Amino acid sequence: MHVFYTPDIRTCAELPEEEATHAIRVLRLQAGDKVTLTDGKGNFYCAEITIATHKRCLVHILETLPQPPLWEGHLHIAMAPTKNMDRTEWFAEKATEIGFDELTFLNCRFSERKIIKTERISKILISAIKQSLKARLPRLNEMTDFKKFVAQPFEGQKFIAHCYEGEKPLLKEVLTPGLDVVILIGPEGDFSEEEVQIAEAYGFRPVSLGKSRLRTETAALVACHLLNLQNQR
Repeated sequence: MHVFYTPDIRTCAELPEEEATHAIRVLRLQAGDKVTLTDGKGNFYCAEITIATHKRCLVHILETLPQPPLWEGHLHIAMAPTKNMDRTEWFAEKATEIGFDELTFLNCRFSERKIIKTERISKILISAIKQSLKARLPRLNEMTDFKKFVAQPFEGQKFIAHCYEGEKPLLKEVLTPGLDVVILIGPEGDFSEEEVQIAEAYGFRPVSLGKSRLRTETAALVACHLLNLQNQR
């Protein structure tokens, strides 16, 4: 089943140009063909193509199919992007397939990548919700300074995963299902000790993701999976 991302479908019964090009020129769909759409806001739509031209694809909505939330709470991953962008893009795709709500990139003291362009990540998120049949597109935030991020008010649970010694219970043992949650994942060089102290001062609880030493993108994916599993409806 081909799914097309149409964020403005409620006000404009037409596929965005990139989606229209894929539907008409690649898939060779024509007027009268049935298609599935998603607005990325919790709804699927069964629709019929009414006009198919070189660059335009107009549709008529036949049925609206709301998708109930697949997990409880708001799952927010805040991670330092990896030096190799392929690894960050891999995480974005796989985490979306698993399921989460919001992604923020952190600029930390030991970050090897200080600037990130989110346009390509956004396209990966869109592709992944279509592939995994999810009707909600995760919110994607621009790079944010670590200290500025942790100082923001957050509802629910707040965790930081780091590699320093000290009391760090397993995330799965302290996570309360059903509540909003945000977890911080550091860069390849980990958070600085000062950053950990600052996060703790703002109420972030140190946690462990297990005994294995994990790469940044692997740690972020493990965290995402744990949060999703614990909050499954």
